[in-house]
Amino acid sequence: MKKLLDLDALRETSRETLRHYNVNAQSFAEGTRDHDVSQNVSALLGNIEGRPPFTLLDLGCGPGRDLITFRDLGHEAVGLDGAEEFVKMARAASGCEVLHQDFLRLDLPEGRFHGVFANASLFHVPSQLLPTVLGQLHTALRSRGVLFSSNPRGENQEGWQGTRYGAYHDLESWRRFVSEAGFVEIEHYYRPPGRPRSEQPWLAMVARKIG
Repeated sequence: MKKLLDLDALRETSRETLRHYNVNAQSFAEGTRDHDVSQNVSALLGNIEGRPPFTLLDLGCGPGRDLITFRDLGHEAVGLDGAEEFVKMARAASGCEVLHQDFLRLDLPEGRFHGVFANASLFHVPSQLLPTVLGQLHTALRSRGVLFSSNPRGENQEGWQGTRYGAYHDLESWRRFVSEAGFVEIEHYYRPPGRPRSEQPWLAMVARKIG
C-alpha cells in the first residue's frame, strides 16, 4: 500500500514541478513545438457529440501549441496551466482565454466544456488526489462530454523524477481512476503509433462523462 503524502508534501509536488516548468519554459516550448499530437486531437474531437464548434479546455496547455490548433479549427479554446510563464506564453501565442490555476486547486465552471484535452498533464497529479481532480473535470464537462488524457505509462510507481513529480499508471489503474470518477471508456491506445509496445511510452484514453 502506498504511503499517503501529507499536506506539505502534496503542496511541494505542485510547487517544485511548477518551478521546473517556469524555469525551463522557453526550452520546453522550443523542444515540443513540432511534436505531432494530431492523433490525440482527432481522438478528442471525433468523439464529441453534436455539431461544432465546441468549447474545449486544454488542461496543462503549456506554451499554447494545441490551443492554437483548436482555435484554428474554429473551436472556443480555453487553456489552463499552473506555470505562470506558460500562461503568459499561451495567451500571447493564441489570443485565447488562459486560466492560471494549479491542478491541485482547480476552480472550474460547471458544465461549460464539451471536451477536456489533458495531453501529458494529469500524470503530475499525485494518485491520492487524482479522484478529486478527475471529479472536478467531470463536473466542468457538459452532459456526455469527453475527456482525453495521455500520460507516460508505468507500473503504478510515483515520485520525483529530478525536479518534477509524476505518477506512472498502467492501463488497469488508469481505467479504474477514470471509471470511478464517472466516465466510461470509449477507447485507448498507445503512442507513438506504428511502433512495438516497448517503444510506446504513452498511454492515451478517451472517455465520456456519464451520470
